[in-house]
Amino acid sequence: MAKSIFPPQGNGRLYLTEGGVETEIMYKDGFELPQFAMFPLLDDPAALEAMKGIWRRMLAVAAETGFCVVMNGLDYRASPDWGDLLGYSKEGLATMQHRSIDFLRDLAREYEAHIEKIYISGTIGPRGDAYSLNREITADEAEEYHSVQLETLKQAQVDMAWAMTFNNVPEAVGLARAAKSAGLPLAMGLTLDSTCKLKSGPTLSEAITEIDRQTDAGPDFFACNCSHPMEFEPALDGGAWQGRLRCIRPNASAMEKIALCKLGHLEDGDPQELGEQMADVARRLPHMDIFGGCCGTDERHLREIAQHVRDVRQMADV
Repeated sequence: MAKSIFPPQGNGRLYLTEGGVETEIMYKDGFELPQFAMFPLLDDPAALEAMKGIWRRMLAVAAETGFCVVMNGLDYRASPDWGDLLGYSKEGLATMQHRSIDFLRDLAREYEAHIEKIYISGTIGPRGDAYSLNREITADEAEEYHSVQLETLKQAQVDMAWAMTFNNVPEAVGLARAAKSAGLPLAMGLTLDSTCKLKSGPTLSEAITEIDRQTDAGPDFFACNCSHPMEFEPALDGGAWQGRLRCIRPNASAMEKIALCKLGHLEDGDPQELGEQMADVARRLPHMDIFGGCCGTDERHLREIAQHVRDVRQMADV
């Protein structure tokens, strides 16, 4: 029997998820993110209102374009090592995770009458830095480490967990095993650098194939985020593995990630061009049904992506 994946596929349904919420809150709204963590801003009333605006604008785009939604949390850094760096106790970190999920649920309720379906996802970031190989980790270590955050997400009754910017196979394998033990659907998000490969060396094809091999196709689906089309397009080689790639969340700029982080301002590229590039991906990968953005993107990019992708799919149905 084929494995059913989450969220449900078919019937022409398309899903939208966020853009570059961290870069938007930093460079457009002027709030600092300690250790690149958003959840501490829940204690800042002004930042809280700015964050509500970001998500409301995304939800409005989904309502306008007829997309369903997967909402991701503010909890990319809500794992033990990062919590320690941010000064949270184990209990305090768990409380912030619950507050992050509650934040999303409250906003989702505002749009229940306008969007067919909204799913709530917790976000799992890598134990180390997503853009460098500054920490070796085994699959067993990763399984133990990420099980802490996953257990809290399970208690918070999220619909799924979503890994973001993972750059090596062992950590992805460990997370997939931990998610299976927790009974949570998992989106495995990998990131590519300017070599069009994971920072640890494998191609996207090699990484997805190996993660599936070691976990018996554990992730519900794979995604690629924090990579510009110039970085991920060459990786799409037409292989059967692409059937497991259900989502791409592109960066707005082709600039190297480390350089982007040092700019001190938003590099937002050309929203219309990005929409056209993602429409081309949707044309080539007709099974892909989840779209969003990453660094530098906001509701302008999401609207262009959603409109262009929707047009491609409607033309295919004619």
